[in-house]
Amino acid sequence: MAAQQSQGIQTLLEAEKEAAKIIAQARQYRVQKLKDARSEALKEIEEYKKAKEQEFKAFESSHAGVNQEAQAAVDKETEAKLQSITSSYEAQKDAVVKKLLDRVVLVKPELHRNLKKAGQ
Repeated sequence: MAAQQSQGIQTLLEAEKEAAKIIAQARQYRVQKLKDARSEALKEIEEYKKAKEQEFKAFESSHAGVNQEAQAAVDKETEAKLQSITSSYEAQKDAVVKKLLDRVVLVKPELHRNLKKAGQ
């Protein structure tokens, strides 16, 4: 009977060792699968980034002409307004300077209106 018990214990120990090996293999398999999944996900992310970057560049190139035309129109309008302002300045600067000098130089001394009321 002791031989049977020791043989049964030996069988159980061997089964336990076998189970531990199977569990270790399963853990290694799981770790490897996680690593593979991460690398696959990174590859997919890179491919997606490249695709979106190409899409953006295509969109940008197709709309670049519109932006350049709009910029040219704005620049032309700005230049026209600047010329208008400059010509207006040149035409009226002498008259404005004369008016300023007349106001400063030609002083007409008179009493303040509040002073007249008090003196009456």
